[in-house]
Amino acid sequence: MATAKPARTFQDLLVWQKAHRFVLEVYSFTAAFPKHETYGLSLQMRRAAVSIPANIAEGFRRRSKPDKARFMNIAEGSVEECRYFLILAKDLGYGDTVTLAATLEEVSRVLNAYVAAILAS
Repeated sequence: MATAKPARTFQDLLVWQKAHRFVLEVYSFTAAFPKHETYGLSLQMRRAAVSIPANIAEGFRRRSKPDKARFMNIAEGSVEECRYFLILAKDLGYGDTVTLAATLEEVSRVLNAYVAAILAS
């Protein structure tokens, strides 16, 4: 059975890769929002989405387990914020959020597993 190589950079982390893909999808999705949302929901949604891989990246180099876990917890909070923004965007009629919600759910699942692995190490 092959074992995975340890990540050398945050970009090697599957959780970061999935979170980054989610950000790219959010940028595409919000580009179609009404112009009056440029500094409203669109901006908020993008900031929350970007916060997920940014905190994973920042936490990656932290040396202590509690410090790493803190940054991952911030990323988890941003996942929940995005979850709400997807509900709001759908309810406002800004587009179909099914695919984005599925991607976010995958990010959440992998992030939870990563946090559990950090805490168990």
